[in-house]
Amino acid sequence: MERILVSACLMGRRVRYDGGAKTSGDARLARWREEGRLVPFCPEVAGGLPVPRPAAEIEPGASGADVLAGAARVLAADGSDVTAEFVRGARAALDAARAAGARLAVLKEGSPSCGSLTIYDGTFGGRRVAGHGVTTALLEQHGIRVFSEDHLDDAAACLRTLEPGHPTAP
Repeated sequence: MERILVSACLMGRRVRYDGGAKTSGDARLARWREEGRLVPFCPEVAGGLPVPRPAAEIEPGASGADVLAGAARVLAADGSDVTAEFVRGARAALDAARAAGARLAVLKEGSPSCGSLTIYDGTFGGRRVAGHGVTTALLEQHGIRVFSEDHLDDAAACLRTLEPGHPTAP
């Protein structure tokens, strides 16, 4: 059975920077959880950050791949540099995915760790720009397909290619 790495906040775990969750009510995620496919994971907590914690964003004009390459930092709203924690969390997410045999992930959009299409622009002004978070960048560099919670149709289609015959209709 194909396993799927999933943002823990989407599964109702209160691990976000503000102490909250972003629980998904999608039927596919619920079914995949019942089937034992999901591997809930929060890279920021795994990287050593507390809950709650100050909001963090990748520096303006950069994305997760830049952070991994050492060319950009992740900064918290209080000005502290949390780059090391984000990189450590991304590596832990990759280790968890590999240990579970997961070749796809469903991660929280917009996050400086998990964003797969957009991240916040680094100014703490609430504006998003195209880009990958640190964990998404690392997973994709290692061949793990990442989808946002808003693109579960695409995740289900990917699952079909990885595991032919799996029912993916809600």
